[in-house]
Amino acid sequence: MRFIDWLKPGVKVKRWILLGALGILMIAFGLVEWIQHRWYSLYYISFYIFLIAAGSFVLYLAVTQGMRSFIFLINRGYINVSLDSRKLENLIYEKRLLVKGPKIVVIGGGTGLSTMLRGLKHYTSNITAIVTVADDGGGSGDLRQDLGILPPGDIRNCILALADTEPLMEELLQYRFTGGRLENQSFGNLFLAAMDGISSNFEEAVQKMSSVLAVTGKVLPVTLDDVTLKAKLKNGNIILGESKIPEEALKQESPIDSVLLEPPNIRALYEAVEAIKDADAVILGPGSLYTSVIPNLLVEDISRAVQRTKAVKIYVSNIMTQPGETDNFGVEDHIKAICKHCGKDIIDYVVVNVGKVSKELEEKYLGEKSKLVTIDEDKIENMNVKVIEGDFIKVKNGLVRHDSEKLAAILIETIMDKKLLFDRKKIIEYFYLSERLKESKGIKNR
Repeated sequence: MRFIDWLKPGVKVKRWILLGALGILMIAFGLVEWIQHRWYSLYYISFYIFLIAAGSFVLYLAVTQGMRSFIFLINRGYINVSLDSRKLENLIYEKRLLVKGPKIVVIGGGTGLSTMLRGLKHYTSNITAIVTVADDGGGSGDLRQDLGILPPGDIRNCILALADTEPLMEELLQYRFTGGRLENQSFGNLFLAAMDGISSNFEEAVQKMSSVLAVTGKVLPVTLDDVTLKAKLKNGNIILGESKIPEEALKQESPIDSVLLEPPNIRALYEAVEAIKDADAVILGPGSLYTSVIPNLLVEDISRAVQRTKAVKIYVSNIMTQPGETDNFGVEDHIKAICKHCGKDIIDYVVVNVGKVSKELEEKYLGEKSKLVTIDEDKIENMNVKVIEGDFIKVKNGLVRHDSEKLAAILIETIMDKKLLFDRKKIIEYFYLSERLKESKGIKNR
């Protein structure tokens, strides 16, 4: 094909664009002259009307003919545009579903929280993740010490869980350097640290990174204050630093009695408190009990807001016990620990796993001093907490994790049933959209 053959259609498109600009100028000139002078003689009125009418005709002609030329370019293959009506329909259903979804606030940190978010984002765009900033270990701890920023690790994981990114981009942001001065440092942490350098505060940096990665919902640090997590063991010793607490509890063979923040009276992020007030549901966990979930609730404004909100309050219990934190804990022990630190009226429902793991995997975890969390329903119900059971186990790379799809499905079902029971029409429409979306993505009901 000769150069001149594809040049002409492109020139026509540009020509119509210029003609459209001329039409806009004619309309604008006529209106401006009319407003400034307002000569009421028939001659001038006719002139202005003619000018505006001619400009409108020129603009109409430019738009219609320009679109024809553009479509011609597409049909001839000069511009590669693929419009899959099926995908477009699914996209419309997805957007309608997400906007209509319940307002959910999730509170915690670690891999458990990000796993749950990956499932929830397919049901609603009204998600606010409130994330702990007490981490002082690994790459996050290094950046915290070197640059004086809040630890970015847990926030990075939540942003990626809610982001609409290509697999390559996620792989890049999760990449850890294996040598040199950046050894064991995540590229995503460095990205967020760089954002912090060009922002007025850490909250703005998180918002900018969320915007770049097209995040569904919001990710918020629980506070902008620099905090340190301390633990008091049963033997009376005080352990300073989030990363050292489980290690010292195991070393001293003394379980955790309580945890607290230093300084104690830190300020919660205003947006986090407001999100809790407006929520349909507040979800705690899953994640490390003493080092991910409870630290957020030690911020007085957060725990007070959770106690006072009319939202459904759900705690997602861990599947496995964690050495140094929850050795030999049952679900009821997790709830007791939360209530001990944060007061009553903090949990309405608890989501527990009743699925089993293979014998080989169970023995592997036993060798690491970890086992399945036990359930005593009578004790839980005596605490005025209702139990929601399900098989939520998913084994990935030899590790037991929550199945994000199953967990999200039971959470959404519970929230819609308990919180939005009064609005049957809304529930029916929401679940209709949900089923259409799951069908389009090949997600089976479980």
